[in-house]
Amino acid sequence: TLPDYMVPAAYVRLDAMPLTPNGKLNRDALPAPDGAAYASRGYVAPEGEVEQTIADIWADILRIDQVGRHDNFFELGGHSLMAIRAVNRLASVYPVNLSLRSLFERPTLGDQAAYIEARLATSLGEPHDYVEIDI
Repeated sequence: TLPDYMVPAAYVRLDAMPLTPNGKLNRDALPAPDGAAYASRGYVAPEGEVEQTIADIWADILRIDQVGRHDNFFELGGHSLMAIRAVNRLASVYPVNLSLRSLFERPTLGDQAAYIEARLATSLGEPHDYVEIDI
């Protein structure tokens, strides 16, 4: 059993693995996954300003056209470095301290938005100049 963030985001069926002349895996010859290779759920549009902002940030970082409220950041092709960028971008928009762990624990857009909204509701509005990264 793997945690959600370790499950492959895309699957590509190959007749054979591309090999180098020495018989090793030729990683450069592996095909890039197309849109159908990624796990997807039925698209449900983001609801509210926070969900739309998160969707826009994720779409930009992941280089995809749209992100629905039930989409999972990691299933859409995100990885830990992209997650750090997403958390930093969100922290620059919302006056709450966000941790990297929050994205790993709440990887769907709707859950991440609910978490941020809850933090905003309890925040004293104090300015911040860093992102807490606790793993």
